[in-house]
Amino acid sequence: MKSTTVKWVSILTVSSILVGCQAVDSKEEITSSEALTTTQDVDSHSHESEHNHAHDEETEKIHAGYFEDSQVHERSLSDWEGDWQSVYPYLLDGTLDEVFAHKVQQNEAMTAQEYKSYYDVGYKTDTERIVIQGNTVTFFNNGEANTGEYQSDGYEILTYEAGNKGVRYIFKLVEPTKGIPQYIQFSDHSISPNDADHYHLYWGDDRKDLVEEVINWPTFYPSELDGHAIAHEMMAH
Repeated sequence: MKSTTVKWVSILTVSSILVGCQAVDSKEEITSSEALTTTQDVDSHSHESEHNHAHDEETEKIHAGYFEDSQVHERSLSDWEGDWQSVYPYLLDGTLDEVFAHKVQQNEAMTAQEYKSYYDVGYKTDTERIVIQGNTVTFFNNGEANTGEYQSDGYEILTYEAGNKGVRYIFKLVEPTKGIPQYIQFSDHSISPNDADHYHLYWGDDRKDLVEEVINWPTFYPSELDGHAIAHEMMAH
């Protein structure tokens, strides 16, 4: 798949992961065999901790948009299967204000109100809910449901002006359907098959123009979560 350069300065917050081990001293005498077993257990634990730490660091790098194109793999619509709700209403009613205050603590480039204004543009949508099951996607707008069948149309790797990258996984409508966009494009910070815990979705009828959209990215979380749970999920990432 081709790589597309997009002029966009992204705001990224990468959390640090600290792995600590607690050592317990023993005053009891241990035999040679016990000492060997203990050493093996410590070596095994140390190796596992190092492996997990390295894996977590690699995952954080990928989520921040730093990866090789060769690491990107195709994904199926099943990665986003489920019942999803827009987070935009929670921005409007103030539920996400604690998220914007948290962002200021992480990066003082903007005030909490400026962050809120930025995400107001990003999250804005009149689609309050999306249900994905099999190859079908149902959009709920003002209580009205419209369903269409989609098939994979590959992916696009975007390179942003800030130097990091993103991947859009693209699906195309199988046949024209009233009230359903021709293309939908998923971005969830993953670059290989993985069950999404949230995602940003772009939709429209022009594939090329849609790939270049980086201003409005409606965001969806599982419908079973309430606003406060979503806010805490956002602050944990």
